[in-house]
Amino acid sequence: MSLHNLKTLSSHRCFGGTVSFLEHDSREIGLPMRFSVFMPPQADAGQPVPALLYLAGLTCTEETFMIKAGAQRLAAELGVALIAPDTSPRGPAAESLPGAKASWDFGIGAGFYLDATEAPWSTHWRMESWIVAELLPGLAAHFPLDDKRLGVFGHSMGGHGALTLALRHPGRFQSLSALAPICAPSECPWGVKAFGGYLGTDRSRWLAHDASALMQSQTAAPYPDGILVDQGMADTFLAEQLHPERLEAACRAVGQPLQLRRHAAYDHGYYFIQSVMADHLAHHARALRVKE
Repeated sequence: MSLHNLKTLSSHRCFGGTVSFLEHDSREIGLPMRFSVFMPPQADAGQPVPALLYLAGLTCTEETFMIKAGAQRLAAELGVALIAPDTSPRGPAAESLPGAKASWDFGIGAGFYLDATEAPWSTHWRMESWIVAELLPGLAAHFPLDDKRLGVFGHSMGGHGALTLALRHPGRFQSLSALAPICAPSECPWGVKAFGGYLGTDRSRWLAHDASALMQSQTAAPYPDGILVDQGMADTFLAEQLHPERLEAACRAVGQPLQLRRHAAYDHGYYFIQSVMADHLAHHARALRVKE
Protein backbone atom coordinates (compact mmCIF):
# COMPACT_ATOMS: atom_id res chain seq x y z
CA MET A 1 0.00 0.00 0.00
CA SER A 2 1.23 3.51 -0.79
CA LEU A 3 0.11 6.83 0.65
CA HIS A 4 -1.88 8.71 -1.98
CA ASN A 5 -0.34 12.01 -3.16
CA LEU A 6 2.33 11.92 -0.45
CA LYS A 7 4.33 15.12 -0.25
CA THR A 8 7.07 16.37 2.03
CA LEU A 9 6.26 19.76 3.53
CA SER A 10 9.67 20.22 5.16
CA SER A 11 12.64 18.17 6.33
CA HIS A 12 15.37 18.86 8.86
CA ARG A 13 18.60 17.08 9.78
CA CYS A 14 18.59 16.10 13.44
CA PHE A 15 21.19 14.03 15.38
CA GLY A 16 22.43 12.51 12.15
CA GLY A 17 18.93 11.53 11.07
CA THR A 18 16.05 13.43 9.45
CA VAL A 19 12.79 14.83 10.75
CA SER A 20 10.21 15.15 7.98
CA PHE A 21 6.76 16.73 8.06
CA LEU A 22 4.48 15.18 5.45
CA GLU A 23 0.93 15.21 4.09
CA HIS A 24 -1.09 12.78 2.00
CA ASP A 25 -4.66 12.48 0.75
CA SER A 26 -6.20 9.94 3.10
CA ARG A 27 -8.67 7.56 1.53
CA GLU A 28 -9.94 6.49 4.97
CA ILE A 29 -10.63 10.02 6.17
CA GLY A 30 -11.38 11.64 2.84
CA LEU A 31 -9.22 14.66 3.61
CA PRO A 32 -5.52 15.55 3.57
CA MET A 33 -3.80 14.32 6.73
CA ARG A 34 -0.45 15.34 8.15
CA PHE A 35 2.15 13.43 10.13
CA SER A 36 5.82 13.60 11.00
CA VAL A 37 8.59 11.01 10.87
CA PHE A 38 12.08 10.89 12.36
CA MET A 39 14.33 8.46 10.53
CA PRO A 40 17.53 7.67 12.44
CA PRO A 41 20.93 7.70 10.72
CA GLN A 42 20.94 3.89 10.53
CA ALA A 43 18.13 4.14 7.95
CA ASP A 44 20.37 6.03 5.51
CA ALA A 45 21.86 2.69 4.47
CA GLY A 46 18.39 1.41 3.60
CA GLN A 47 18.37 -1.12 6.42
CA PRO A 48 14.85 -1.48 7.92
CA VAL A 49 14.67 -0.02 11.42
CA PRO A 50 12.13 -0.57 14.22
CA ALA A 51 9.66 2.24 14.82
CA LEU A 52 7.62 3.84 17.58
CA LEU A 53 4.22 5.36 16.91
CA TYR A 54 3.55 8.32 19.21
CA LEU A 55 -0.02 9.58 19.63
CA ALA A 56 -0.32 13.13 20.92
CA GLY A 57 -3.01 14.62 23.12
CA LEU A 58 -5.68 17.30 23.04
CA THR A 59 -4.59 20.65 21.53
CA CYS A 60 -1.64 18.96 19.75
CA THR A 61 -0.67 18.40 16.12
CA GLU A 62 1.87 16.31 14.21
CA GLU A 63 4.50 18.89 15.19
CA THR A 64 4.14 18.77 18.98
CA PHE A 65 6.06 15.61 19.78
CA MET A 66 8.90 16.22 17.36
CA ILE A 67 9.46 19.76 18.64
CA LYS A 68 8.84 19.38 22.37
CA ALA A 69 9.50 15.81 23.57
CA GLY A 70 13.27 15.64 23.13
CA ALA A 71 13.18 12.07 21.79
CA GLN A 72 15.37 12.26 18.68
CA ARG A 73 18.82 12.10 20.28
CA LEU A 74 18.24 8.76 21.98
CA ALA A 75 16.17 7.44 19.06
CA ALA A 76 19.15 8.17 16.80
CA GLU A 77 21.47 6.27 19.15
CA LEU A 78 19.09 3.31 19.29
CA GLY A 79 18.37 3.32 15.58
CA VAL A 80 14.61 3.65 16.10
CA ALA A 81 12.26 5.63 13.87
CA LEU A 82 9.56 7.88 15.37
CA ILE A 83 6.13 8.44 13.81
CA ALA A 84 3.74 11.17 15.01
CA PRO A 85 0.37 11.60 13.25
CA ASP A 86 -1.88 14.61 13.63
CA THR A 87 -4.61 14.22 16.24
CA SER A 88 -7.68 14.80 14.06
CA PRO A 89 -8.91 15.81 10.60
CA ARG A 90 -8.49 19.49 9.83
CA GLY A 91 -9.23 22.07 7.17
CA PRO A 92 -12.47 23.70 6.00
CA ALA A 93 -14.37 20.43 5.46
CA ALA A 94 -13.65 19.29 9.00
CA GLU A 95 -13.97 22.63 10.75
CA SER A 96 -17.33 23.37 9.11
CA LEU A 97 -19.04 20.52 10.98
CA PRO A 98 -21.43 21.79 13.68
CA GLY A 99 -19.48 22.75 16.77
CA ALA A 100 -16.19 21.26 15.59
CA LYS A 101 -13.99 24.32 15.54
CA ALA A 102 -15.38 25.80 18.75
CA SER A 103 -14.79 22.67 20.80
CA TRP A 104 -11.74 21.18 19.05
CA ASP A 105 -9.51 21.01 22.08
CA PHE A 106 -11.69 19.44 24.74
CA GLY A 107 -14.09 16.95 23.28
CA ILE A 108 -15.86 16.86 19.95
CA GLY A 109 -13.36 17.83 17.28
CA ALA A 110 -10.34 16.12 18.83
CA GLY A 111 -9.87 12.73 17.21
CA PHE A 112 -9.70 10.30 20.18
CA TYR A 113 -8.16 7.71 17.82
CA LEU A 114 -11.42 5.96 16.95
CA ASP A 115 -13.79 5.65 14.00
CA ALA A 116 -16.93 7.67 14.62
CA THR A 117 -20.24 5.97 13.89
CA GLU A 118 -22.57 8.97 14.33
CA ALA A 119 -23.36 11.76 11.86
CA PRO A 120 -21.87 14.17 11.03
CA TRP A 121 -18.58 12.86 12.45
CA SER A 122 -18.67 9.45 10.76
CA THR A 123 -17.80 10.96 7.38
CA HIS A 124 -14.26 12.07 8.24
CA TRP A 125 -13.49 11.06 11.85
CA ARG A 126 -11.90 7.68 11.09
CA MET A 127 -8.67 8.05 13.02
CA GLU A 128 -8.32 4.38 13.97
CA SER A 129 -8.65 3.15 10.40
CA TRP A 130 -6.38 5.90 9.10
CA ILE A 131 -3.57 5.00 11.48
CA VAL A 132 -3.83 1.21 11.55
CA ALA A 133 -5.08 0.38 8.05
CA GLU A 134 -3.61 3.20 5.98
CA LEU A 135 -0.81 5.22 7.56
CA LEU A 136 1.30 2.45 9.09
CA PRO A 137 1.16 0.09 6.06
CA GLY A 138 1.75 3.05 3.76
CA LEU A 139 4.79 4.25 5.67
CA ALA A 140 6.40 0.85 5.31
CA ALA A 141 6.18 1.32 1.54
CA HIS A 142 7.91 4.72 1.63
CA PHE A 143 10.47 4.35 4.44
CA PRO A 144 12.84 1.54 5.50
CA LEU A 145 10.80 0.45 8.50
CA ASP A 146 10.72 -2.99 10.10
CA ASP A 147 6.96 -3.53 10.20
CA LYS A 148 7.38 -6.49 12.57
CA ARG A 149 9.04 -4.35 15.24
CA LEU A 150 6.59 -1.59 16.01
CA GLY A 151 5.75 -0.05 19.38
CA VAL A 152 3.11 2.49 20.37
CA PHE A 153 2.95 5.13 23.08
CA GLY A 154 1.22 8.43 23.66
CA HIS A 155 0.24 11.23 26.02
CA SER A 156 -3.15 12.09 27.55
CA MET A 157 -5.74 11.53 24.78
CA GLY A 158 -2.89 9.92 22.86
CA GLY A 159 -2.14 7.69 25.84
CA HIS A 160 -5.76 6.56 25.60
CA GLY A 161 -5.20 5.97 21.89
CA ALA A 162 -2.02 3.98 22.44
CA LEU A 163 -3.63 1.73 25.03
CA THR A 164 -6.82 1.14 23.09
CA LEU A 165 -5.25 0.60 19.67
CA ALA A 166 -2.77 -1.83 21.18
CA LEU A 167 -5.56 -3.79 22.85
CA ARG A 168 -7.95 -3.63 19.89
CA HIS A 169 -5.35 -4.87 17.38
CA PRO A 170 -3.59 -7.84 18.98
CA GLY A 171 -0.17 -8.54 17.51
CA ARG A 172 0.06 -5.23 15.63
CA PHE A 173 2.27 -3.58 18.23
CA GLN A 174 5.05 -5.37 20.06
CA SER A 175 5.48 -2.83 22.86
CA LEU A 176 3.25 -0.38 24.72
CA SER A 177 3.60 2.55 27.10
CA ALA A 178 1.72 5.73 27.97
CA LEU A 179 2.30 9.10 29.61
CA ALA A 180 -0.51 10.54 31.75
CA PRO A 181 -3.11 8.64 29.71
CA ILE A 182 -6.88 8.95 29.86
CA CYS A 183 -7.39 5.44 31.24
CA ALA A 184 -11.17 5.26 31.55
CA PRO A 185 -12.66 7.68 28.99
CA SER A 186 -16.20 6.34 29.45
CA GLU A 187 -16.03 7.69 33.02
CA CYS A 188 -14.46 11.14 32.55
CA PRO A 189 -15.85 14.41 31.14
CA TRP A 190 -13.54 14.53 28.12
CA GLY A 191 -14.41 10.99 27.13
CA VAL A 192 -18.13 11.28 27.82
CA LYS A 193 -18.38 14.33 25.57
CA ALA A 194 -16.34 12.76 22.76
CA PHE A 195 -17.85 9.28 22.93
CA GLY A 196 -21.38 10.64 23.12
CA GLY A 197 -20.81 12.60 19.93
CA TYR A 198 -18.78 10.05 18.01
CA LEU A 199 -20.36 6.77 19.14
CA GLY A 200 -23.86 7.73 20.26
CA THR A 201 -25.66 7.53 23.58
CA ASP A 202 -25.46 3.75 24.09
CA ARG A 203 -22.69 3.62 26.69
CA SER A 204 -22.15 -0.09 26.20
CA ARG A 205 -20.59 0.75 22.82
CA TRP A 206 -18.09 3.06 24.49
CA LEU A 207 -16.41 0.21 26.33
CA ALA A 208 -14.82 -1.01 23.10
CA HIS A 209 -12.70 2.15 23.21
CA ASP A 210 -12.08 2.31 26.96
CA ALA A 211 -8.60 1.04 27.93
CA SER A 212 -9.58 -0.12 31.39
CA ALA A 213 -12.64 -2.00 30.11
CA LEU A 214 -10.64 -3.51 27.25
CA MET A 215 -7.96 -4.70 29.64
CA GLN A 216 -10.57 -6.13 32.01
CA SER A 217 -11.95 -8.22 29.13
CA GLN A 218 -8.62 -9.89 28.33
CA THR A 219 -8.28 -13.61 29.03
CA ALA A 220 -4.48 -13.43 29.32
CA ALA A 221 -1.84 -10.72 29.63
CA PRO A 222 -1.57 -9.13 26.16
CA TYR A 223 1.88 -7.66 26.90
CA PRO A 224 3.67 -10.18 29.11
CA ASP A 225 6.90 -8.15 28.94
CA GLY A 226 5.04 -5.32 30.68
CA ILE A 227 3.39 -1.96 30.08
CA LEU A 228 4.98 1.26 31.33
CA VAL A 229 2.78 4.19 32.44
CA ASP A 230 4.07 7.42 33.98
CA GLN A 231 1.80 9.84 35.83
CA GLY A 232 2.62 13.19 37.43
CA MET A 233 0.97 13.69 40.80
CA ALA A 234 0.68 17.48 40.35
CA ASP A 235 -1.28 16.92 37.15
CA THR A 236 -4.39 19.12 37.35
CA PHE A 237 -6.33 16.60 35.23
CA LEU A 238 -5.46 13.55 37.32
CA ALA A 239 -8.49 13.27 39.61
CA GLU A 240 -11.24 14.16 37.13
CA GLN A 241 -9.99 12.99 33.75
CA LEU A 242 -7.21 10.37 33.87
CA HIS A 243 -8.05 7.62 36.44
CA PRO A 244 -4.86 5.52 36.24
CA GLU A 245 -6.11 3.49 39.20
CA ARG A 246 -8.81 2.01 36.91
CA LEU A 247 -6.16 0.70 34.52
CA GLU A 248 -4.04 -0.51 37.42
CA ALA A 249 -6.95 -2.55 38.80
CA ALA A 250 -7.80 -3.98 35.38
CA CYS A 251 -4.21 -5.07 34.78
CA ARG A 252 -4.06 -6.68 38.20
CA ALA A 253 -7.28 -8.60 37.50
CA VAL A 254 -5.94 -10.22 34.30
CA GLY A 255 -2.32 -10.64 35.38
CA GLN A 256 -0.95 -7.99 33.03
CA PRO A 257 2.43 -6.69 34.29
CA LEU A 258 2.13 -2.92 34.68
CA GLN A 259 4.74 -0.48 35.90
CA LEU A 260 2.69 2.55 36.94
CA ARG A 261 5.12 5.20 38.16
CA ARG A 262 3.70 8.11 40.13
CA HIS A 263 5.91 11.20 40.15
CA ALA A 264 5.51 13.80 42.89
CA ALA A 265 5.39 17.46 41.79
CA TYR A 266 5.20 16.76 38.02
CA ASP A 267 2.31 18.17 35.98
CA HIS A 268 0.64 17.18 32.69
CA GLY A 269 2.90 19.02 30.25
CA TYR A 270 5.92 18.36 28.09
CA TYR A 271 8.49 19.19 30.78
CA PHE A 272 7.19 16.03 32.45
CA ILE A 273 7.27 14.14 29.16
CA GLN A 274 10.86 15.22 28.52
CA SER A 275 11.79 14.00 32.00
CA VAL A 276 10.66 10.41 31.39
CA MET A 277 11.11 10.12 27.61
CA ALA A 278 14.41 8.24 27.84
CA ASP A 279 12.79 5.61 30.06
CA HIS A 280 10.00 5.08 27.54
CA LEU A 281 12.38 4.72 24.61
CA ALA A 282 14.44 2.24 26.64
CA HIS A 283 11.27 0.30 27.56
CA HIS A 284 10.35 -0.06 23.90
CA ALA A 285 13.91 -0.83 22.84
CA ARG A 286 14.00 -3.80 25.20
CA ALA A 287 10.67 -5.14 23.95
CA LEU A 288 11.62 -4.62 20.30
CA ARG A 289 14.97 -6.31 20.89
CA VAL A 290 16.95 -3.20 20.04
CA LYS A 291 20.56 -3.22 21.19
CA GLU A 292 20.94 -0.31 23.61
